[in-house]
Amino acid sequence: MNVEVRRALVSVYDKEGLVEFCSALVANGVEIVSSGGTARFLTQAGLPVTSVESVTGAAEMLGGRVKTLHPNIHGGILANRADEIHLADLAARQIEPFDLVVCNLYPFRQTVAVPGVTVAEAIEQIDIGGPTMVRAAAKNHAWVGIVTSPGQYGEVAAAVGAEGLSDELRTRLAREAFFHTASYDAGIVNWFARDEQLPEHVVTPLRRRTVLRYGENPHQAGALYHQDETSSWWDGVVQHAGITLSYLNLFDAGAAWVLANDLAGEFGLPAAAIIKHANPCGAAVGADLADTYQRAYECDPRSAFGGIVALSAPVDVATLDRIVEAAQADVVIAPGYGPGVVGGLIAKRKNTRILEAPAPGMDSFELRQISGGWLGQVAHHFASGPHTWQVVTKRTPTAAERADAAFAWRVCGHVNSNAIVLAKDGTAWGIGAGQQNRVEAGEIAAAKAAGRAVGGACASDAFYPFPDGIEAAAASGATVVVQPGGAMRDADVIARADELGLAMLFTGERHFLH
Repeated sequence: MNVEVRRALVSVYDKEGLVEFCSALVANGVEIVSSGGTARFLTQAGLPVTSVESVTGAAEMLGGRVKTLHPNIHGGILANRADEIHLADLAARQIEPFDLVVCNLYPFRQTVAVPGVTVAEAIEQIDIGGPTMVRAAAKNHAWVGIVTSPGQYGEVAAAVGAEGLSDELRTRLAREAFFHTASYDAGIVNWFARDEQLPEHVVTPLRRRTVLRYGENPHQAGALYHQDETSSWWDGVVQHAGITLSYLNLFDAGAAWVLANDLAGEFGLPAAAIIKHANPCGAAVGADLADTYQRAYECDPRSAFGGIVALSAPVDVATLDRIVEAAQADVVIAPGYGPGVVGGLIAKRKNTRILEAPAPGMDSFELRQISGGWLGQVAHHFASGPHTWQVVTKRTPTAAERADAAFAWRVCGHVNSNAIVLAKDGTAWGIGAGQQNRVEAGEIAAAKAAGRAVGGACASDAFYPFPDGIEAAAASGATVVVQPGGAMRDADVIARADELGLAMLFTGERHFLH
């Protein structure tokens, strides 16, 4: 069944495209009923408007807090026109039904995002009449269309001018309307929790942004979602070339992009990171991007095949040449590409997804789904810095060793636990990730480093419970160890480091990552 639109209730904050839309309604014989600023706006545009006050017989009150909350309005929205009792009530009260409601809400999220906004200012942007009208129309979508976004004006105007609002269109509009009010209420709930480190209530309305090729595996469907009415760095990502992205492409690209930007921000140099299965298999910083990429790649060329390459600086031709000579990368992500670089990548690596991205934002709180529930925590970050670290051995590290330790520690914080990183001269030469014990993580890191980190640093994401981990670090050629400390046998570990001539730093901060 199509609903012919003869009467529309219009009350919006965002007036983008409203005159054009309402002009189309009037041209098709639709009566416009409106209130307050919306009525004045349409009248000034020369459109005929029936005031809400003339429908309700009551003036606005409470400084505009009460305008549309009246039986003559909501009776006209909610009436089931297949119900004789409803129709009798309308007739007895001389209420005319509405066929269309056009409403978007006060800008609550935008208001509370302004620095220094007061509680009173925020409270005044909590819309009451708007959500009530939206929900009423959405509930009665069998008879009423509900428009909540200027983006819907074109489709609805075309339907009004043709055969009316179809069942499918009204149902789709109603679903969007309920999501609109749910998202609006979520913003209010989260504002009330603005000062809570671990909020008692977390409401996160998610909107599907992109359907992906598949999920973790081809037999699993997958999509990218983002929080409604909020911005994310993913919104600014542009794919220049390559096949459609999959779930794991995005998962790994996000990890690579965060690591590359974190290293660049911490050390003030261009950074390169190569990620495979959410773990770095290479990372480096340096003044020359091409050389930096090359060192990151040489950490573990075998694992780099099919990995994600993240570069914190715009890609130039010299870096392009290194990338196309190396193993196939599934994704390259960078803040920009110089002349001819995208074309050069396409020519040599036609399936590689080439992404241009803005700097990633920093989340303050993160959620993770587990079977049967959700885990929430303050988002991962580095709370301590090298200036706060404690030298616990007899030997104090040199300036070069401190620099290597700072770099190794920063990379280690992005590696799944148990994690060991061997680094020297701004390059991670050995990365041992995701092992059930720390000794084997160290053995993997040492095997991959193959002597290239001699004289450099060994970083451990958690304390060494026994001296054997320190012995493995010394055997790999590291001369400085950086670790959180805090083990029962710290004294034994420190003593063994002294016997081996190592310098050791305690950060006082663990960086398990799962």
